[in-house]
Amino acid sequence: MSTRFQIASIIYMMVNAVVFGIGIVTVLLAPGLANHAFQLIPALVIASFIVSAPLAWFIAPRLRARYMRQHSA
Repeated sequence: MSTRFQIASIIYMMVNAVVFGIGIVTVLLAPGLANHAFQLIPALVIASFIVSAPLAWFIAPRLRARYMRQHSA
């Protein structure tokens, strides 16, 4: 198991919580979307699980100390 995969696995649920939070606030605050909340919230849960995996994979290398040493000014 690669280090990137391990880091991505650890941060996956945190990324998922943020993505879901942004989505649920959007659904509940927009009057047009709030009318269809019973249909949109289950879709939002599934979408947040799917979208969070690539986001966690993208964020993982930036959490390594080696990345910061190579990209510091």
